[in-house]
Amino acid sequence: MRRLPLLAVGLALVACTHSSPKPAPTSITGVERFDGLAHTHVLTDVQYPQTPPAGGPHSQVWLRCGVYGEAIPNVNAVHSMEHGAVWITYRPDLSPADVDVVKKLQLLKPAFILISPFPGLTNPVVASAWGLQLKVDKVDDPRLAEFVKAYAGGTQGGEQGTRCDNGATLDQARAYDEKAAASAASASPTS
Repeated sequence: MRRLPLLAVGLALVACTHSSPKPAPTSITGVERFDGLAHTHVLTDVQYPQTPPAGGPHSQVWLRCGVYGEAIPNVNAVHSMEHGAVWITYRPDLSPADVDVVKKLQLLKPAFILISPFPGLTNPVVASAWGLQLKVDKVDDPRLAEFVKAYAGGTQGGEQGTRCDNGATLDQARAYDEKAAASAASASPTS
């Protein structure tokens, strides 16, 4: 009888950990792959090697999928990508007509798409999924829809199937992350 509780603990540990899967193979021209991205929760902002991020350390709170009219926190968007979301970012200086074209991509898989402006992009539009990124020069590039269809809701982030349309609102995510960072700062020893 004693083995049953140990088995339950072991199963719980397995359920709470996962390996970092390699991003899915792609046949979409121009997609970059990034392997070995950390699946860790952090209480601070992260400097990511990609712009925008394509995975790595992230907040404990994932962001609700949808279309945002302002930049969203990288750490929350990355957590959503771990759940299989595709994050489509665009330069804030795009024309309203071009932004409307980008926003229509959300209709392909609404439960797994984040769309937001991202200051500092060198390309007009960038589609990112965990470990994968596609940079395009035209908002109507057909590879954007291909990317969404291939990776939105996919397994590349290691936590497939956790829809992000039930994630935190932007205000909830910001409030949680600010409170967690303040708590961590007050708990760390001072120099």
